[in-house]
Amino acid sequence: MTPTVAGALDRLAATIAARKGADPETSWTAKLLAKGPEKCAQKFGEEAVEAIVEAVRGDRAALVSEAADALFHLLVMLAARDVTLADVEAELARREGTSGLAEKAARKK
Repeated sequence: MTPTVAGALDRLAATIAARKGADPETSWTAKLLAKGPEKCAQKFGEEAVEAIVEAVRGDRAALVSEAADALFHLLVMLAARDVTLADVEAELARREGTSGLAEKAARKK
């Protein structure tokens, strides 16, 4: 990941965290968070499906847009359950250098 992208995700995660206490009438993020983790998860699922559809269609620009929506809603869903981007990054770092096949096999135990 380039520093610009990583910085953008960090800034987005920080903005989402700041919106947790905001007025739902003035912020889409606050409104979504106020509806609870289940609604946040549902919205993430919808956005993930839209990204999948665009990946299958092969429309690169639409996929980029839908992937951005999915990332945003993933971060909102995580925030709704008090999971931070740093928590996810730590898990990715823990897995770094491990074969994906080995990591998956270890989860089955």
